[in-house]
Amino acid sequence: MMNSNYVLAAVASLLLCSCHQAAPKEEAQQSSVVTALQAPYSEIFYDSLQVTMQAYYHLSATLVESDSLQANAAAVVLQAHVDSLPVQLLQMDSSHLANIAGITGSISAELKGLAGEAGLEGKRASFQMVSDMLFDLVKNTGLKGHTIYHQYCPMAFDDKGAYWLSDKSDIQNPYYGHKMLNCGETRDSLIYK
Repeated sequence: MMNSNYVLAAVASLLLCSCHQAAPKEEAQQSSVVTALQAPYSEIFYDSLQVTMQAYYHLSATLVESDSLQANAAAVVLQAHVDSLPVQLLQMDSSHLANIAGITGSISAELKGLAGEAGLEGKRASFQMVSDMLFDLVKNTGLKGHTIYHQYCPMAFDDKGAYWLSDKSDIQNPYYGHKMLNCGETRDSLIYK
């Protein structure tokens, strides 16, 4: 009787060990599979957000070109799109909706500040804040049918580093422009279906 309990315990222990040994291979296979995130809200909202993102990408391109006047114009256009986002169409609880409205209000205020900055360095600092807040917005709402690349330059702002968003995996650094056009890396991507 005691012998059979010992054998059962040994078999159970062996099975348990083999399950744990298979798990890392399984996890490695699962982590290499990229799954699309859900974007469950109104098509009207997503259409508006996509237009907003296109305006953001244009602003980024003006900073890549180090064009201060075009950056001002692009910031004004982006601010208009952010201000007109139909956040009221998002079907979510009131505290989450208030958070989204707060993010869009902060983005709008920062864009107004960006247009008022005299030099490119100040514009780029505002752009960094807009990028961070816009990433938070997209993470909270999704962007149906699109991929957003979260890119990073470790040397921006005296080696403090800064993020920006792109619709392409190629690096086009808005913090250094053509001085260091390809400096940076993609740190994350948000893929929505």
